Amino acid sequence: QVQLVESGGGLVQAGGSLRLSCAASESILSFNYMGWYRQAPGKQRELVADMPSGRSPNYADSVKGRFTIFRVVAKNTVYLQMNSLKPEDTAVYYCAADLRTTGWRSWGQGTQVTVSS
Repeated sequence: QVQLVESGGGLVQAGGSLRLSCAASESILSFNYMGWYRQAPGKQRELVADMPSGRSPNYADSVKGRFTIFRVVAKNTVYLQMNSLKPEDTAVYYCAADLRTTGWRSWGQGTQVTVSS
């Protein structure tokens, strides 16, 4: 069973930065998709950024130019670098990954990001 563990969330002032990490229990080369999603109180979960295998990263319009998704294969980890944070970025951030062999999607437990104004 795939395990994804997010970390790096916290409280930051508007304009600040955070880097979220998603550590996988197996090689991230096992996945044909990895992405970051977020869910704010009272709202649906939404895509923030993702990395389909062999394709360029995708970003939500609201984070383009501020967030960057990247991975370090040797560490089995995908990251989300978040700069110029805004209060509307406040949410629980989740990592997702689809196994190449089965297509099954796994989710992490989430990490809280709070941006104060």
